Amino acid sequence: MGLLQDKIVLINGGTQGVGAAVARAAAREGAVVTVTGRRPGPGEALAAELADAGAKAAYLRCDLADAGQARGAVEAVVAAHGRIDCLVNAAGLTSRGTLLDTTPELFDAHVAVNLRGPFFAMQAAVADMVARSAPGTIVNVISSSAHGGQPFLAPYVAAKAGLAGLTRNAAHAHRWDRVRINGLNIGWTDTEGEDATQRAFHGAGDDWREEAGRRLPMGRLGQADEIADFVVLLLSDRSGVVTGSVVDWDQNVLGGLD
Repeated sequence: MGLLQDKIVLINGGTQGVGAAVARAAAREGAVVTVTGRRPGPGEALAAELADAGAKAAYLRCDLADAGQARGAVEAVVAAHGRIDCLVNAAGLTSRGTLLDTTPELFDAHVAVNLRGPFFAMQAAVADMVARSAPGTIVNVISSSAHGGQPFLAPYVAAKAGLAGLTRNAAHAHRWDRVRINGLNIGWTDTEGEDATQRAFHGAGDDWREEAGRRLPMGRLGQADEIADFVVLLLSDRSGVVTGSVVDWDQNVLGGLD
């Protein structure tokens, strides 16, 4: 039996990067997986890949920036399977902006994807769990930048810090409902999205991963599949009673100084 055998799992932002890695790991552990994303091509391809491997998987087109669509994705999963057991919010907007040059439009975009969407997806998922008097688990993929971050990540940090606070608040509010809600503050990770960001905003070349590794304690970036295994553990019963934890999943130690 897998860690998530027959669990109904929804992964928002699950068509690439960390979200896709979580989908693969959850499917490997026996889950019935639904992934959401804005682009049907990658989403349908991932669902087909998982199905070819023997998993039950589906793709739902969803723009998490739209609160109605965020709720609707959960409702669609409940309609299809009768319930939702696990939710992962892995979607993330990482476009750059400082305190001085961020426009209201950019700020609102970050809040919409990185905070508001997860809020209303959690609302819908917890409502189903509470209505059925059934336990459930939620994992929010946050960021180590929520502790402060770089100057060029001001709106991103604001939204992700809000998601960290929401994770703890919701976990406390629904602990007696046996709904466990945790988060991961992930560090610098090797994903398709990060590759695009490095090239678009920082003029990175093909060797940017190797260059980054030379500046990191472990000599390499974090890997999406490693994060995915941690997320699956938190979703599963093997993480026990843990709730309200926001784990710093990074190779730099918060507060450590040389």
